[in-house]
Amino acid sequence: MPEGDTVLQTAARLHAALAGRVLTQADLRVPRFATSDLSGRTVLDVTARGKHLLTRVEGGLTLHSHLRMDGAWRVYAPGERWRGGPGHQIRAVLANTEHTAVGYRLPVLELLRTSEESRAVGHLGPDLLGPDWDPGLAVERLAAAPDRSLGEALLDQRNLAGIGNVYKCELCFLARVTPWLPVGALPDGTLPRLVALAHRLLDANRYRPTRTTTVRAERRPRPDTPAPARPKRPLPPLRVQEPLYVYGRDRRPCLRCGTPIRKVDEADRPTYWCPSCQSGPTPLRPQ
Repeated sequence: MPEGDTVLQTAARLHAALAGRVLTQADLRVPRFATSDLSGRTVLDVTARGKHLLTRVEGGLTLHSHLRMDGAWRVYAPGERWRGGPGHQIRAVLANTEHTAVGYRLPVLELLRTSEESRAVGHLGPDLLGPDWDPGLAVERLAAAPDRSLGEALLDQRNLAGIGNVYKCELCFLARVTPWLPVGALPDGTLPRLVALAHRLLDANRYRPTRTTTVRAERRPRPDTPAPARPKRPLPPLRVQEPLYVYGRDRRPCLRCGTPIRKVDEADRPTYWCPSCQSGPTPLRPQ
């Protein structure tokens, strides 16, 4: 599932291709809006709100789309072959004289009045990459349900907008707790630091083609520094930098301790964690 940084990059590509230009074609291939024609209107801007995309068109209209698990927007030059999938998966085509934007497998596509955008995105919490980012409000919303698991709370876009499954797993690893630990069981001061870290990670990845949560896999100590405490097991060799700590690394050694990373599938979403570095309940070890 695309996360806030990926959606922001998609919005930037669409804005560069469409904003300030008149639509020569606007084909919405969903039954409810199939007869809507935006041709001849100028695209004003394309912006991201959490994981939502808002394409604003003159005349007070907004095309709202959401990528969810498999959706994608592709931009093509005139005459370029469309390669985003078979034709029956196309849900929207927005074209001008210089570019064509094609929306594939979009599970959410609706045309609404710009003045009514709140119907689509008004429920969202503070946007981690938006001008409305408010870490205090994000902490307050997360803390409002202390019995809820941390992983669920982070994925709930009503608390803070932009975190998906990758960041959920990585943030829980960096906080050294499992995603199933109740929010109220976090050590004092952890929640504000976790929210600040989420903002730093998404902000650092907003322009990167490949998402990473690791600066380096690990830093080896300088010769003049005291020797660290003896690890539980030998550390793995650190010759290759890994972009992520746990996500997608099932059964591979943890970058911190060498323990094999574990994975469990929940509601079509895989969750990864290190059973040694992260404390708290798991589906395999209830608390």
